[in-house]
Amino acid sequence: MVDELEEQLLTAADESVMPEGDESQPSQPQDHQSRSARKVKSLKNGIFRAASIQDKLLEKLLSQVIPAAEDGHTQTPSIMGGDDPPAFAERPGFSIPLMSNNFRRFNARIGVVFKFQSRALKVLSWRKPTHTLSLLAVYTFVCLDPYLLFALPLAIAVFFIFVPSFIARHPAPSTSSDPDHQVRNLGYSPRGPPLAPARNFQPTKELSKDFFRNMGDLQNVMEDFSVVHDKVVTLIVPVTNFSDEALSSAIFVGLFAALVVMLISAHLIPWRYLMLVGGWGAILSAHPTINRLVAQATEQYLYHNPTLSSPTDPHPVKIPTVDIPALLSKEIILDSAPETREVEIFELQRLSHYPGGEWEPWVFSPSPYDPLSAQRIFGQRPQGTRFFEDVQPPEGWEWSEKKWGLDLWSREWVEERIITGVEIETEGERWVYDIASSSEKSAGGGGGMGTIGEESEEEPVRSGNQATPMRQNGGLSWEEGEEGMGRRGEWRRRRWVRMVRRKNVTG
Repeated sequence: MVDELEEQLLTAADESVMPEGDESQPSQPQDHQSRSARKVKSLKNGIFRAASIQDKLLEKLLSQVIPAAEDGHTQTPSIMGGDDPPAFAERPGFSIPLMSNNFRRFNARIGVVFKFQSRALKVLSWRKPTHTLSLLAVYTFVCLDPYLLFALPLAIAVFFIFVPSFIARHPAPSTSSDPDHQVRNLGYSPRGPPLAPARNFQPTKELSKDFFRNMGDLQNVMEDFSVVHDKVVTLIVPVTNFSDEALSSAIFVGLFAALVVMLISAHLIPWRYLMLVGGWGAILSAHPTINRLVAQATEQYLYHNPTLSSPTDPHPVKIPTVDIPALLSKEIILDSAPETREVEIFELQRLSHYPGGEWEPWVFSPSPYDPLSAQRIFGQRPQGTRFFEDVQPPEGWEWSEKKWGLDLWSREWVEERIITGVEIETEGERWVYDIASSSEKSAGGGGGMGTIGEESEEEPVRSGNQATPMRQNGGLSWEEGEEGMGRRGEWRRRRWVRMVRRKNVTG
């Protein structure tokens, strides 16, 4: 690949050297300056040609990794989780050449931001005291009368955009520095036609000195942002993500108390004077004289207290400190008991060789599989596990009891779920049986045992998508019975319960 790039580079250089007219005729010898310019131009063309080849190779490599959409554009992962919003529907996908081109265009136009940053730092560092004092004067007026803040953008537009542009269009008469041709100052006058072209801002040329200066500044800004980001993550995240619950809880309580206080007494605080004093103090702290005085005072303090500057002193002065973690662990009481819940599982058994036969263990299911359940209506089999040992706690929970317990209050969970068409066993093993339908009873199901009470006319009552028979005389849609009562259906179930607690996640 490297050889191919070198060959393309040399080919581009040779093609750029050849004249645009007759390619068959060799170029005539020219002066040294034109040959140097031609070599520089050929080198630029070769570099750009090699860069374009590298971009194409990287684009082909990424196209094999990132799947392409039906319209031919590469699909980028969506943060929103759904389709792209309409505002970004026409945005192009990820492309190496497009990204390279956008970076070059961005780097050629970002110089104004770095110039503003440099001038702001010069003003704040007291390079020119008159400029810094002027800034403080404007800041003082804005603090004392905040309504002037709305006039500040207009003043900036007038005095820093329009006035310099007008002066560039109508410059002052130049004075000669030669004493023999010295003329007296005629003074500045804006009258008359414009004397110079209008000031215009052009992006810097690629591979120029300003272009590489912008790249260096952009490189340093990215490094500064990374350092600040890492510092913020290191200092802020550990005290706010409740990794240390005592510290985070204390900060939360303090912030909540401060929020309540601010909601009540925010209008009583002299915000204008606080902002005025804070701004003056921050800008004055950067003055070289104040920095020198602070450094001298620190040296004198360390000179009179040598134990502070020499950690190997055998008798150091003990400075009283407060053990904040121990204090917080003592004052902040955390609820260490994990949350507990009750979970349930239904043991289902099926009557073999229905009607008649014996009950066979079938499955342990999270649903009771009652006659009007969705699984029964759609003809699906009950889902679950065959053995008790295979039943697992919910995700994020763990067992707090060693064994399952049989729910002896079968009537309660039947009534809570509004289950109909079943017979409840209130004694013994607490099974809840299906009641055999009329067709099943006529076929001999249930041993021909009678029912409790006399049956009456039935009226279909809608329950979802199924018509459920209910007696008109107001009787219950479930019955109480004991083992051997008869009229039993194909399935029976009973409920088991067990306690779980939240799993403690450490680290």
